[in-house]
Amino acid sequence: MDTELSSDYRPSKDEEFMNERQQEYFRRKLVAWREEILKESRETLEHLQQDSLKEPDIADRASSETDWSIQLRTRDRQRKLVAKIEAALRRLEQGEYGYCEVTGDPISLQRLDARPIATMTLEAQERHEKMEKVHRDD
Repeated sequence: MDTELSSDYRPSKDEEFMNERQQEYFRRKLVAWREEILKESRETLEHLQQDSLKEPDIADRASSETDWSIQLRTRDRQRKLVAKIEAALRRLEQGEYGYCEVTGDPISLQRLDARPIATMTLEAQERHEKMEKVHRDD
């Protein structure tokens, strides 16, 4: 898709939903987000490799290990986020992006702009979370 987008383009509800411009806007947004996460992951890995247990002091080493543990948990969350971004990109390719996986209704552009990996309308997401809470409380 070679759709031209100006840098100030924002999807509008006045346009046809998920037209080529909107699809390209969200594709670029998702790809940029994924690249940013992957870059941060590479930097963290390099940092961890360079600093691997250099501290001779046990307290310093324990502090470093705690920091590493936190960084690795963060990277694990980001790895899962990258998988969601890639799933969103696949939905874009298949023409399913922007539509609720529960109701089939369009997800609001405002929601997609704030959370481009959203798979449900806000209403469907709220119902889903209420059901999860009810089942957790059982």
